Amino acid sequence: MTASETLAAVLDRIDRDLEGSLERLFALLRIQSVSTDPAYAPQCRKAAEHVAADLRSLGFETSLRPTEGHPIVIGKVGNGASDGRAPRVLFYGHYDVQPVDPLELWKTPPFEPRLETLEKGRKIIVARGACDDKGQAMTFVEACRAFKAVTGKLPLDITMMIEGEEECGSKHLFDFVRDNAAEFKRDLALVCDTGMWDAETPSITTSLRGLVYEEVRLTCADRDLHSGLFGGAARNPIHVLANIIAAMHKPDGSVAIPGFYDGVRELPPDIKADLAGLKLTPEKFLGPIGLKIPAGEKDRMLIEQISTRPTAEVNGIVGGYTGEGAKTVIPGKALAKVSFRLVGAQDPDKIRAAFRGFVRARVPADCTVEFGNFTSAPAFDVAFDNPALAKARAALAEEWGKKAVTIGAGGSIPIVGDFKTVLGMDSLMVGFALDDDRVHSPNEKFDVKCFHKGIRSWARILAALAT
Repeated sequence: MTASETLAAVLDRIDRDLEGSLERLFALLRIQSVSTDPAYAPQCRKAAEHVAADLRSLGFETSLRPTEGHPIVIGKVGNGASDGRAPRVLFYGHYDVQPVDPLELWKTPPFEPRLETLEKGRKIIVARGACDDKGQAMTFVEACRAFKAVTGKLPLDITMMIEGEEECGSKHLFDFVRDNAAEFKRDLALVCDTGMWDAETPSITTSLRGLVYEEVRLTCADRDLHSGLFGGAARNPIHVLANIIAAMHKPDGSVAIPGFYDGVRELPPDIKADLAGLKLTPEKFLGPIGLKIPAGEKDRMLIEQISTRPTAEVNGIVGGYTGEGAKTVIPGKALAKVSFRLVGAQDPDKIRAAFRGFVRARVPADCTVEFGNFTSAPAFDVAFDNPALAKARAALAEEWGKKAVTIGAGGSIPIVGDFKTVLGMDSLMVGFALDDDRVHSPNEKFDVKCFHKGIRSWARILAALAT
C-alpha cells in the first residue's frame, strides 16, 4: 500500500474500533490512581502495571522504572538510533489523577466511567481522569494500536514515558530525566496534556511561559507600634511595599522594571494574524468572571496578554493586624509574594536580579528587605519554522477541516522545559481538551468526539512525521 492508502486503512480501523477504544479507556479509568494520597499507592502501581501491559501488547518493550514515589512506565519500539529520515519521538503523558473531593458533588461515582448524552446529541465520557490525562494519553496509544493492527508495526521509533506523579508536581520525574538523559534523548517530544481552542478548532501549544516566584519581606520598626503615638512619624512597611508594587507597572500596563523585556520576541505577522482571527474579546474572556477591561499592556491584544506576553503579578500581601475587629497598629513588617511569567528568551536569573534591584532602590535607608525564591524556570517555545510543527498543523487541518492555530499557554509545564534544556528536544503539544471538561473538578468529562478525532489526529500526525 502507498502511504496514503495505509493512512486511510488506519483511519478506517480507528472508526470501526471506537467501541473497543472506549472499553480500554474505561478499564484504565476504573483504577483509582490518585497520586497525592499515600492511601492510593497500590492503585497507582496497578495503573502503571495496566499501562505497561497494554503497551506490551502493541509490541513495546516495557518496564516500570522505580522512583521514590510512583513508578514511571517506559515503553520502547525501535532501537533509538537515528537514520535521519524520520524523527525519533518521546511521547509523554501521566496515569495519575487528582483527588475526587468533594465527592458529594459527583452525579455518579468518579471511578465508574459512563457515557452521557447532552443537548444536541453531544456524547461525553464522565469519570475522574476522563480528560486529564488518561483519555488524552489513550488517544495516542489507540493511534499506535491502529497502526499495529493494519501494518503490523508502528510508523516511527517511539519511546513512551507515562509518569504517575504529574498531579502532585512530578517531583521525581525531573531527576529521573536528568539521570537518564542519554537513554531518553530523542529528536522530538509529543505531549497531549493540552487542549483545543474550541470544540471545532484544533490547536498546537507552541510556547509555555516560564516562572519566577519571589517573596519580599520588608522590616521597618523593630516591633508593631501604637498608631496614635507613632503615626505620622514612623515608617509603615505596608506603605513602602504598596508604593514599590504600584511602581512595577507603567500607566500603559507595561512592566517598569529595567531590562524586563530583554529577550521578548515579537510574533511573526502571520501568527499574529491567526490570533487576531480568533476574536477573543474582553466580554467573552473576562465577562464570566465579572470583569470587562483588560489590565495588561494596552497596545497588545487580549489573547497576547494572556499567552505570549510576560507578566508581573502580586499573588499576596500581608502585614499588620488582619484579625477580626480593630487594632490600631503600624506594623513592623510586611510581606508580599510576587510572580513573573516569562516568555521567549527572558532569563529567569536576570529577571530575579532586576526585580530585587528594583525593590532595593525603593527601600528607605532605615528599613531592611529580605528575599526568598520559590521557583525559577525559563520559558519554552517551538520555532515557527520547525518542520514537525508544519506537518502537525497540516495533519490537524486535514482531520478537523479547519486551520490549526498555534497558541501560547499562559501557564507552565516544567517537564517540557527539561525536555528542551536537558534532552535538547522541542515538544509538540497537541491536545483535545475543551474549556468545559471540568478538569480537576467533580464530574470531569471528555467529549467522545474529541477522543475519537484525537485518535485520528494522532494517526495523521504520526503518518506525516514518518514521511
